[in-house]
Parts: sequence; structure tokens; C-alpha cells
Amino acid sequence: MRTIVVCVAAVLATGAALAQQKSAADGIAEYRKMLEDGNPADLFEAKGEQLWKQKRGPKNASLEQCDLGKGPGVVKGAFVELPRYFADTGRVQDLEARLVTCMQVLQGFDGAEVAKTAFGRGEQANVTALATYIAAASRGLRFNLPQGHAEERRSYEIGKRVFFFRGGPYDFSCASCHGEEGKRIRMQDLPNLTKNPGDGIGFAAWPAYRVSNGQMWSMQLRLNDCYRQQRFPFPGFGSEATIAVSTYMGVNAKGAESIAPAIKR
Repeated sequence: MRTIVVCVAAVLATGAALAQQKSAADGIAEYRKMLEDGNPADLFEAKGEQLWKQKRGPKNASLEQCDLGKGPGVVKGAFVELPRYFADTGRVQDLEARLVTCMQVLQGFDGAEVAKTAFGRGEQANVTALATYIAAASRGLRFNLPQGHAEERRSYEIGKRVFFFRGGPYDFSCASCHGEEGKRIRMQDLPNLTKNPGDGIGFAAWPAYRVSNGQMWSMQLRLNDCYRQQRFPFPGFGSEATIAVSTYMGVNAKGAESIAPAIKR
């Protein structure tokens, strides 16, 4: 009799724990839903559109002839096919790296200086706004990163290796948090990014507005902060490593619907 009581108590305790976990996840989902109508990312999107059309820089030119992979000036659909290979630079670029290239070539900005600028400041803040605008133009479309070029396939393989590479004082990798199902940190569900996590999850949600710190975060900043949490040195902006990880996640997300710019805790 005592054994039966103990077993029943264990089952009830497990059920209560699962109910609490579901409640926490549901609560966060409801919280995000309530904030969607007033997502401050809309302000960054508007700023990005203005920057896209505004004549700026030493060459006093706009970015309206910037080729994001679908032809000069074509915005819609570009975001869900990045990172990709660009023949004019001879490398695979993500959205932000490509925007810096266009700012340098079309407008005359110093690309190296923009890359060295801290996130949220100067032209880096403008890059984030531009990325938000470009991402918003593909909201609702599904990811389909190209893998036809040898450099695109190489980027995917490098990204895969970086994703699983363990190091730093805690011996962490990207896969430590995002390599299997059912993981959480505090009340935050951690999607498995080694495969397609589903619509609007993981790669399909950034850029996103972070409510907790009142900042707009691009994918480059998101990855930068992941390295911070792993206690790794910060990677350089637009580095091959960060673009490769984005390629790995983006290819894995094929068919997932983009909800960017999203809103996060």
C-alpha cells in the first residue's frame, strides 16, 4: 500500500511540474502576443525605410540600387534567402554585411569603420534599422537559402562546425543550449536549431525588439550575445564565423515562416 501511495505521489508531482512548465511557456507566449500590436520594432522599420531612400554619405546617394541578392533595389524576398554568395565581393554575406557593402560602394561610407562601431551607435544603429526594414518586407515568407554555390555549401559546413565547437571556461557550444529538444533557461524555451524549429522560431524571428533592455537586436548582435554567454571573446562584426553560423541555422530553417521583426522578452 505504501508503494502505491509513493508512486501516485510521484506521478502527481510530475504532472504538476509539467503543468507549471506549460503554464510558464504559455504565459510568455501570451505576453508576446499582447505586445505585438505595439511592437517598437515598427519604429525601427520606419527609420530603416527612410534610410534606404535617403541620399547620404560622401557620395550623397541612396541605397535604392543596393543588390541584396534579387537584383538592384529589390527588397521583398531578399531576407529569407540570406546569407548567400555575392560575386562582387567573392564571399557569402548575411543581411548586415551586405548592407555595409552597399553603404560603402554606393554611398562612400568606410565599411571597416562601420564594422568597428559599437552596436546601437552611429552607423551601426542605422544598419540595424535598415536590417529591420528589409526583414519586415519578407514577413510571412518562408526561408529558402541558396546552396548552389560551392562557397554557400562551404559556409554551411563551417557554420555546423562552429555551432558544435565547445570551448571557453564553461566548455559551452551553441549546441549546449540549442542542440536538443526540451531545454529551457529560466522560463525561456530553447529551440533545437540543428533542424527546422518551426515557423517564427530561432533564425526566423530576428531582428527582434528586446523588451528587457529596450533595444532592437539584429542577428549579428544576437550571436554576439550568445558568445558573451559562452564566455568567448566577441566575434568581429560580419566575421566569417558569425555568417557561417547564420548560414547553418538559415538552411536548417528551410520552409519556416519569417515573423521578423519579432518581439522578445
